[in-house]
Amino acid sequence: MSELNEGVLGLFGGTFDPLHVGHLRLAIEAREALGLAGVCFIPAGNPALRDAAPHCSAAHRLAMVERALAAAPGFSIDASEVLAAAPGPSYTVDTLERQRRLHGARRPLVLLLGADAFARLEAWHRWRELFELAHVAVATRPGHELRVGAGDTALDAEFAARKGSAADLGIAPAGRIVPFAITALEISATAIRRRLAAGLNARYLVPDAVLDYIDSHQIYRTPHGH
Repeated sequence: MSELNEGVLGLFGGTFDPLHVGHLRLAIEAREALGLAGVCFIPAGNPALRDAAPHCSAAHRLAMVERALAAAPGFSIDASEVLAAAPGPSYTVDTLERQRRLHGARRPLVLLLGADAFARLEAWHRWRELFELAHVAVATRPGHELRVGAGDTALDAEFAARKGSAADLGIAPAGRIVPFAITALEISATAIRRRLAAGLNARYLVPDAVLDYIDSHQIYRTPHGH
C-alpha cells in the first residue's frame, strides 16, 4: 500500500504478536476522533521495554499485519524496522526520526498510544524528544484512563503544558498531547496466544486473514510458539 501524501498521519507502532481487532478498532476510532488522513502501522523489529521476546518472528508478525490491512482503505504499513533486522532494540524515537525524514518537517504526525503505555513514557529512550517529532494521541477507555496530569512528575508537567484537542493536530507538525476515547474492548494478544496454545478458537478476536495465516503456519499452537 502506498503512503498517503497529505493530511495528519497517525503512526501506530507495536509488536502485533498477533495483530487483533482491538488494534484495528483503535486505528479506526483514532481516524474518526482525530481527523486523521490515515494510519500507518509500524511493526516493531526488536521491541524495547518487553519482559520477553515476541512469540513469533518479525517476518510472521509483519505478514499478519499485511494480510489484515490488505483491503483496509486509509491504512498503510511501514516495514522498515522488520526488514532492517537490526540486532539492537527498536526505539520509538528512532522510528519517529525516520518518519520525519520520510514525510518532511511540516507534515503533522501523530503517535498513537494507549493510556497504559503513555503512563510509562518516562521510561522510554529519549522520551522528551518524542514531542519534537510528533504529536501524541492517547487512547483511553474504561479501566484504562489517563493517570497523569495531577502530580509533580516530569510527564505530568509535559502533559499540563502540551494537552490539546484534535483541532490542534493540523496546526503544527508536532508537540501536542491529545486524549481520545475508544470503545472498551478487553482483547489482548497474550490472551489470544494462550487460547491458541490451548487449542481453543480465536475467531472474531483476530481478523480472518490473520487467523488463516496463524493456522497455515501453526503459529502459537504450543506455549512457546514458533
